[in-house]
Amino acid sequence: MPYFNFTQEIGEPDLVTEEILGIESEASFFLSTSAAEGLRSSRVADITGESSSSETFKSNYAKLPDYLKSCLDYSAIVCGRYGVEIGKLVRLLLAEGLIEDRPGDIMEDVAENVLKELIDLGMLQEERQGTVVKVPASYLRLCILQLEKQDFVSKTANSPVRLRIRDDGRDIYPNVEGLLLQSLFIISERRNSSFSSPRGLSRAYMRNVCSLHFLLVLDLDGRIECLPDELGDLIHLRYLGLYGSNLDELPGTLGNLKRLQTLDIRWCGKLRKLPIEILHIQQLRHLLMSDSINDCEIRVPKGIGTLVNLHTLSGIYGGDDIAIELIVLTQLRELGVKRVSDDHASELFAAIKKLENLTSLSLEAEGNYFEDTLFSIFPELDAFSPPPLLQEFFLRGGLIEMPVWFASMENLTRLTLSFSYLSENPTSVLQLLPKLKHLNLWEAYKARHIGKEFCNAGGFPALETLTIASGFLAEWTEIETGAFPRLRYLCFHNCGNLIFLPEGLQNISTLQDLCFYPWHPDLKRRLMGEENYKIEHVPHIWTFKNR
Repeated sequence: MPYFNFTQEIGEPDLVTEEILGIESEASFFLSTSAAEGLRSSRVADITGESSSSETFKSNYAKLPDYLKSCLDYSAIVCGRYGVEIGKLVRLLLAEGLIEDRPGDIMEDVAENVLKELIDLGMLQEERQGTVVKVPASYLRLCILQLEKQDFVSKTANSPVRLRIRDDGRDIYPNVEGLLLQSLFIISERRNSSFSSPRGLSRAYMRNVCSLHFLLVLDLDGRIECLPDELGDLIHLRYLGLYGSNLDELPGTLGNLKRLQTLDIRWCGKLRKLPIEILHIQQLRHLLMSDSINDCEIRVPKGIGTLVNLHTLSGIYGGDDIAIELIVLTQLRELGVKRVSDDHASELFAAIKKLENLTSLSLEAEGNYFEDTLFSIFPELDAFSPPPLLQEFFLRGGLIEMPVWFASMENLTRLTLSFSYLSENPTSVLQLLPKLKHLNLWEAYKARHIGKEFCNAGGFPALETLTIASGFLAEWTEIETGAFPRLRYLCFHNCGNLIFLPEGLQNISTLQDLCFYPWHPDLKRRLMGEENYKIEHVPHIWTFKNR
């Protein structure tokens, strides 16, 4: 059965519509190319004219097997021109039923492999250090067809429809009568210019949304006044996204959503706890909660360990005996814990060590104030040892020294050290990790000067992206020949005192992007003048000023 896609613009025209389709209207009707048999439509590529390259893109697209073509078409609808987080796209593909069930395989792995195939074919592009994907414009034009309104109306009878709404704050609910809405994406702008009293989508608006009883996906990006009890009527819902909604509570009727696979309540700055009814959603696989905002975490009800199908659990408080609950969540693959402190660290670390399927772990130390300065120190990390399959590790908090177990993390591909404030060089250990591709050192190292010891010849053999944020760093003197053999992205963030880039940078032939957020005037003068030879081989150089 074909999927129809309907974009409703309230206020300003959608930028995707403007850029890709070359039209400006309040309502645009689309159909995925792979489902467009027999419909009178205009292929977007035809609007701008054909070329030999576009013929190649069309040929590549036509050769795709159905399972790849349907996922690419869907990605084009979800990503638009801005891209989407890979994990989110995986969860949406599962909720939409676009991933074939393969006995013995984990569905998330199947979906990730599908996306990897599309990336390898050049039909999806990775951005932001491999965390986001987007559909290149050449394929975006092929995946989406613009329909005449009469075709859309006549052909959507009894066919599932995906609706995307970009609302500018006028709280106008679109007329969707007669449409079988299966997926609803709403981007909601702030309703009030006063930051102190922002409104959101009104209760009445949300009641209309909750009357769409056949929804599988409801993704709301922006502020909401409240979620009404009628949310519990969406009994078919598999995906509920409330990112940035600023809600302070969730209704108890949430527990009626027995088929829910994903609940995303990240960046809900006022939300502090979940209703106990969350325990009724036994099919829940992904529970994504607070990101780092005002150092808040979300308390989960006792018994969260009964949700044995959980694969993702992020933004939880490290206390309240959560360690006892974690021990039984043996299918967990992604875990994020906030406010880790001495009170519970030993029990928490012991539980995490037993999570043998864990591939992604985020730990944030509890913050304390001393003379009006916020600081945090990780407790008992020497006694910790990471699970063997861990691929992603995010560590936020002060470290006295680098834990010895870092050297054993042979499967690690992504590492972020935030506010570690180490006195010793962390890369003496990290450069030996064989699979590390992405490294973020965010106020991780207090050195003012670093030299060739930062990466020896052959060091960081797999590293592709390196971000350094340091208010201390003033000079990087030298890079050995043969260091960073695969580095393609180098970013200096908040390195306002950095005035020297290393000799030897010119030998990193793989480097594609060099970023400064911002850069020191003396550094700019050197690189634009006598030291331009260090960076002239880099295709893309990005600079941004502090506001």
